[in-house]
Amino acid sequence: MAFPFLFLIVLSVPVSVDSKLTLGYYQKTCPNFEKIIRETVTNKQINSPVTAAGTLRLFFHDCMVDGCDASVLISSNTFNKAEREADINHSLSGDAFDVIIHAKTNLELVCPGIVSCSDILAQATRDLVVMVGGPFYNVRLGRKDGMISKLENVEGNLPLVSDSVDQLIDMFAGKGFTTKELVALSGGHTIGFSHCKEFAGRLFNFSATTPTDPDIYPKFAEKLKVMCGNFQKDSDMSAFNDVMTPGKFDNMYFQNLPRGLGLLATDNALGKDPRTKPFVDMYAVNQTAFFNDFAHAMEKLSIHGVKTGRKGEVRRRCDLFNSIKT
Repeated sequence: MAFPFLFLIVLSVPVSVDSKLTLGYYQKTCPNFEKIIRETVTNKQINSPVTAAGTLRLFFHDCMVDGCDASVLISSNTFNKAEREADINHSLSGDAFDVIIHAKTNLELVCPGIVSCSDILAQATRDLVVMVGGPFYNVRLGRKDGMISKLENVEGNLPLVSDSVDQLIDMFAGKGFTTKELVALSGGHTIGFSHCKEFAGRLFNFSATTPTDPDIYPKFAEKLKVMCGNFQKDSDMSAFNDVMTPGKFDNMYFQNLPRGLGLLATDNALGKDPRTKPFVDMYAVNQTAFFNDFAHAMEKLSIHGVKTGRKGEVRRRCDLFNSIKT
């Protein structure tokens, strides 16, 4: 099934950005760049509606570890265990990797050696967010692909479902993001799903006296228990992050939290902590405010730690460095 373009908010956000990144970076060297990306992601999303959510998560996992440099796309080899080997990255969507590979292949046929994988990932993410109803935001281009991807660089740079709000705020602050931007980016959970193992503790082992987290709406908890009853044997079992409108980018994620319909412990915590709750409450009643802040945060995220000039390369294949790294 295809999701219509439900909301289109065009924003131009003033963001401090590397002067080498520009909106028209490929205008002369690969003029069909935007068209090729758009057509590739549209076809993929129509055929696999989970692609948008998976690509958004892939982009976030890339940017939070050593910046937006496509290092998360690198495959491991005999000499190097790459970021993809980290436990937290094992559940990254195959459809997300696939759409970036297809886009790279299509671009190499038209303008070989010109477009970086990191630019493809950034542009594809934006287009897919818009395709499922999210806000438009500018994607400045000219990133180079990173030349390092190491398993050990992942730990401590991506939020865990067990993290406290203190830990989340500190992690995002360390990368230059405010608490408001943390909450806005968390709104990306309005699409996609999480594997049962990521929230099973809230269902079956919350405490010694209370097996199920009392913050979960009881009927919702019972359905999740049935759905995830065999999660230890079947690691693919999962549930939508937003049970109400899982395929639509909207503010329902925030509306769900006070109703006990937040899936992850971190989601629930954001709706209760006095530092984050005001933003959750605001976004729950004001989708425009959420879209504006999400767009700003995504534009800021998309330039985090980018490599330009000789600090990176344009990979021939997104899963391999141009030369073997030891």
